[in-house]
Amino acid sequence: MSISSIADDLARGVENIGASVSEALFEPVIRLGVTGLARSGKTVFITSLVSNLLDRGRMPGFGPAASGAIRAAWLQPQPDPTVPRFDYEGHLAALAGPEPHWPDSTRAVSELRLSLRVQPAGMMGALTGPRTVHLDIVDYPGEWLLDLTLMERDYGAWAAEVLARIPGRAGADPFLQAQQATDGAAPFEETRARDLARLFADHLRAARAEGWSDCTPGRFLLPGDLDGSPALTFAPLAAPERPGRQSLWREFERRFEAYKARVVRPFFRDHFARIDRQVVLVDALGAIHAGPRATEDLRRAMAETLTAFRPGRAGWLLRLVGLSRTDRILFAATRADHLHHSQHPALAAILTAMLREARDRADFAGAATQATAIAALRATTETEVEHGGRTLPAVRGRRADGSHAAYWPGELPADPAQLLVPARDGADRWLDADYGAMDFAPAKITRKPGDGLPHIRLDRAADFLIGDRL
Repeated sequence: MSISSIADDLARGVENIGASVSEALFEPVIRLGVTGLARSGKTVFITSLVSNLLDRGRMPGFGPAASGAIRAAWLQPQPDPTVPRFDYEGHLAALAGPEPHWPDSTRAVSELRLSLRVQPAGMMGALTGPRTVHLDIVDYPGEWLLDLTLMERDYGAWAAEVLARIPGRAGADPFLQAQQATDGAAPFEETRARDLARLFADHLRAARAEGWSDCTPGRFLLPGDLDGSPALTFAPLAAPERPGRQSLWREFERRFEAYKARVVRPFFRDHFARIDRQVVLVDALGAIHAGPRATEDLRRAMAETLTAFRPGRAGWLLRLVGLSRTDRILFAATRADHLHHSQHPALAAILTAMLREARDRADFAGAATQATAIAALRATTETEVEHGGRTLPAVRGRRADGSHAAYWPGELPADPAQLLVPARDGADRWLDADYGAMDFAPAKITRKPGDGLPHIRLDRAADFLIGDRL
């Protein structure tokens, strides 16, 4: 390495530390990570959060807005020019336009910076005047979050777990039949590798569509520019007794390690490990509707995945040199507007019990955690329906075809164990109840000046996530 290159590296390091010092002392930055598995509503959450931070009329439970501490809010270019910008304007137009529809789901990392002009409270605030706090919102696919669990597994352990887990899932039979007919000790052939990888990816897509959560590797579902690369051309195989160096097993083992080194580790280093606050969106209703096995699959997947978080307090000194730890994590059960408000406590209790292991781990490390039920965009109104001589609390909303329907999804139990115990025990179906689901389209919205998008408890979620830093 030349002296000039070393000098350039040193200069860049000094500039980075200088920027971190400036941010920590004068214009602090909060990096908020937003993730969740497929259909959990990440894009809608971010769009509604930004809408309601810009126009705070619907945020009575958000302390800095209710107290008037936030004097102004505006969007700025995101600080990292290599990361795509979250398309806030396009998503807002989809949700609040004359023909509202759900926006496209998250398919890659994106970022958005919202700057807030805040008047600190107390005597010090009176002396210093308003200050600027930057909120950097990082959106990333939950499928990539699941990949972090692969870092502690080798190919053999991962393959054995997958082959034991997927029988009975959608699309699994064609792959399992091909896998059973394959000798992992046989010489490697690229055409055979591609066929197995294709069948395995087909299964992952079918399983995700049916409501299963653990569908790793995540890039098989969202390959992007890696489509067709060797890093995505492998599949789980039963371990042969003595696989040779040029065998199919050994090549899949090398590709699995390459996937971890070239795909998973850079994502963790460049994005995930720099998060200060994190919201994890969970489609618990969708899993419950899919049945006990899908519910247990979601519980286990989230418990394993959340071990990758770095919970605890970083302290001001670590923030000065650009290091961070996640000191607040919000677990949010989405689509609360699909239930009457009388059932929201039961949904929050189920989520709390489902994520007990992850919350205990984060609490022990010093991070504050909270579980709640939210709807980032309220798409329904509450009503009552008559059924079997009973008056049931229901919701009414617009369907994709433009018609309107009233809906009662079933009564969630007050005791989460009534769901989680049979799920852990491997039950095939719920014995005492049947839980339904309906896909409502966004409602047409009429907003008053100063109002963001309608929601349920988004103000309280924002207060927990960033209220103390404002």
